[in-house]
Amino acid sequence: MAGRWYDQFTVGEVIEHETRRTVTESDSILVTTLTMNPAAIHLDYDYCEGTEFGKPLVNSIFTLGLVIGLSVGDTTLGTTVGNLGFKQTTFPKPVFYGDTIRATTEVVEMRESKSRPTQGIVTFIHRGLNQRGEVVCECHRLALMMKEPA
Repeated sequence: MAGRWYDQFTVGEVIEHETRRTVTESDSILVTTLTMNPAAIHLDYDYCEGTEFGKPLVNSIFTLGLVIGLSVGDTTLGTTVGNLGFKQTTFPKPVFYGDTIRATTEVVEMRESKSRPTQGIVTFIHRGLNQRGEVVCECHRLALMMKEPA
């Protein structure tokens, strides 16, 4: 099992995920069109030249999915029951085509499930950072995790 059991996390620990990924134009365009998001800021180079960024922004839903995805192998792969929700998600800096994203995960809260004795709830803060070390995404995620089988 690649992921960790509930019992293997510690409040306050920070996990530096090794896997990184460079974002491509097709990544953003695919997510943008699959989700029916017609925003010109993701699709229209001419429009984007007139914005403060001067070029298209990567779709933030892709960025969020990537940051969480980069964390899965070290945290929840095969040991999660499911996501319970996202308390807060922010995108402090934009992501552009060609940016390389890495992720960290901080364990900020844990509690045993009241209704499921073999499971517990872990609150993670996932952070995505670009190649310059700037935080481009931060989300607080609650995951229902399995405890290690007896």
